[in-house]
Amino acid sequence: MARISQRISAIAPSATLAVDAKAKALRAQGAPVISFGAGEPDFPTPESIVEAALAAVGDTRNHRYSPAGGLPELREAIAAKTRRDSGYEVDPSQVVVTNGGKHAVYNAFAVLLDPGDEVLLPAPYWTTYPEAIALAGGTTVEVPTTAESGFLATVEQLEAARTDRTKALVFVSPSNPTGAVYPREQVEAIGRWAVDHGIWVVTDEIYEHLTYDDHQFSSLPVVVPELADRCVVVNGVAKTYAMTGWRVGWLIGPADAAAAAVSLQSHQTSNVANVSQQAALAAVSGPLDAVAEMRAAFDRRRSTMHRLLNEIDGVACMVPQGAFYAFPSFAGVLDRAGMPDTTADLAAWILEQVQVAIVPGEAFAGPGYARLSFALGDDDLSEGIGRIADLLNS
Repeated sequence: MARISQRISAIAPSATLAVDAKAKALRAQGAPVISFGAGEPDFPTPESIVEAALAAVGDTRNHRYSPAGGLPELREAIAAKTRRDSGYEVDPSQVVVTNGGKHAVYNAFAVLLDPGDEVLLPAPYWTTYPEAIALAGGTTVEVPTTAESGFLATVEQLEAARTDRTKALVFVSPSNPTGAVYPREQVEAIGRWAVDHGIWVVTDEIYEHLTYDDHQFSSLPVVVPELADRCVVVNGVAKTYAMTGWRVGWLIGPADAAAAAVSLQSHQTSNVANVSQQAALAAVSGPLDAVAEMRAAFDRRRSTMHRLLNEIDGVACMVPQGAFYAFPSFAGVLDRAGMPDTTADLAAWILEQVQVAIVPGEAFAGPGYARLSFALGDDDLSEGIGRIADLLNS
């Protein structure tokens, strides 16, 4: 009899967290490591949010259990914030507050999937989706996209991948890791396809406020209202408000799905930490001024990273349209004699040679590519890309 269950043994550790942990360990040893690994804003949480948390610490109401689905006032505020930011009208009872966005993703698939159900997942994709699908007993069906298509899946591709076992589609825009943003007309086409075939959509809107140039975020259940009865929206405060460590996310779904998620969470974790919920309440109820400042900084860094990467011989990078990631191809580097054969090996070599951490594309079902976050300081960004350029151009 195996000591560890097959279900858990099959999980691959988070590649992005592994890269970030290795970079931090080397930095702690004194190495001058620059990391492009973690999807984490380098800004502090806005002061007004921190002050709300400090006040909450002294309030004895926050020292006790609270409802498993979230503080009622936070669920109401998230419903109001959703209406304000995307135009999606939901009842607070449809909101389930979770321990971060990953927890929301896990709960969504746990609620929706039975063993053998298939989930369409456009690739490249964030590393957590297939693991959460597998833990729920589902089967991931990859729908590959390319740089030539802007890393956007088409209705024709989705239809070709659909079978009588297809239960859900994962839809992400803006995208981690590619930075792609779906235009509204393509969002509508995909939504109507899902409605026509009775397919659930789990849509991750965590980067809703981070789009650039003329690209705009479009919420699927707003563009296609008929989809709302089979749509679960995943979101959280981590990226928008620089609150990755506070661990507050949420899912929004139809009444039966939300109730099922609350029931699951009542046995799984109970309530999210009340102080973090109070901080999230201050975040979603407040203005978006800090968000605008961060987006302006990310936009500047995006342009710098795109330019510097494309100046490296053998590297080709699409202009990131949203989120805070570039997803360059290193195919021209890997084709050279004496170079590593894969981006996984290339990333390990770059870290060893010049102390720069990047996440290889294999982690996202995008071999030949790598993900580089531009959510770090301007000087570190230029220095880090410069080190890679010196190594690869030598």
